[in-house]
Amino acid sequence: MNYILFGGSGFIGTHLIRLLQAEALKPGDKIYDFDVVMPGEEGVVPGVVEKIKGVEYARVDVRKPVAYDFPSTDQDVIFNLAAVHRTPGHPDHAYFETNILGAENVTAFAEKHHIHKILFTSSIAPYGAAEDLKTEDTLPTPNTPYGISKLVAEKIHERWQNGDPGKRELVILRPGVVYGKGEHGNMTRLYWGMRKRYFFYTGRRDTIKACIYVKELARFIQYCMAECPCAGVRLFNCTYDPAYTIEQVCGAMQKGTGLQRHIPLVPGGLLMAAATILGPLGGKKVGIHPARVKKLMVSTNISGKKMAATGYRFHYPFEETFRDWFKDCRRKGLR
Repeated sequence: MNYILFGGSGFIGTHLIRLLQAEALKPGDKIYDFDVVMPGEEGVVPGVVEKIKGVEYARVDVRKPVAYDFPSTDQDVIFNLAAVHRTPGHPDHAYFETNILGAENVTAFAEKHHIHKILFTSSIAPYGAAEDLKTEDTLPTPNTPYGISKLVAEKIHERWQNGDPGKRELVILRPGVVYGKGEHGNMTRLYWGMRKRYFFYTGRRDTIKACIYVKELARFIQYCMAECPCAGVRLFNCTYDPAYTIEQVCGAMQKGTGLQRHIPLVPGGLLMAAATILGPLGGKKVGIHPARVKKLMVSTNISGKKMAATGYRFHYPFEETFRDWFKDCRRKGLR
């Protein structure tokens, strides 16, 4: 059996590979990492400087047809993690080129090699920004190039599954904010913002921020493909349920890392004005950027009830996720 990861050198892929090696591999099984960048190169998870032993690496750009040949089996699984995702950070066309062409080329690769199982990591971005609770039945209304590109990519994967609906298995995951060692995104900035005392609650403390620990997500990915396989299309939001508020996130992060900080509440308009001025002067490096400040003021209110109803057993209580992440970083900070 082969585990084929497109975008496997990234944040989620690195954690998934280590989990597969530790708990899933049987004699004769093999892991392939197809990515445009290799471990240790710019653009992959910081701190991962070497290729993981036992993994077959191939430099693959999903924006182009995948020409790699290998001995496939009828049990093979594809994990399509490849994406341009950080917002803000890329020109609009980059999201469409990678996320849409990537979906076309990955599914074509699956068809060529007669692979019947694909797990695609989408995003909650197709729901769009709004305060209302979103379930998997909510009509997607994406309002960013990233969200639009991810929704189109979902439909491309569904078209692949419809090509042989009695055999092909497709799982689509829409994770909230994914955090853990190597994230270097919103949660990392939140920790250092609190630690260095430049994080403020932006206009409110009750903004809901749906999220999931990367090790929990990796376990759920493995669970979906190994413990409850079935032909068809399954869609899951991947987030703790109920989703936590920004105040709860800050509290759990402080308890898990031993940090003690008072976080003041600042009017949203005042902080947005500061971000508009400081953003072009380098404020983006510490999260003082208009787009990021705006994201802090809008909830990502996503239901994770369907994920919980699968029978999957969560391994990490919420506060413990930060304690585990802190331990992975030798208790020197969250990175």
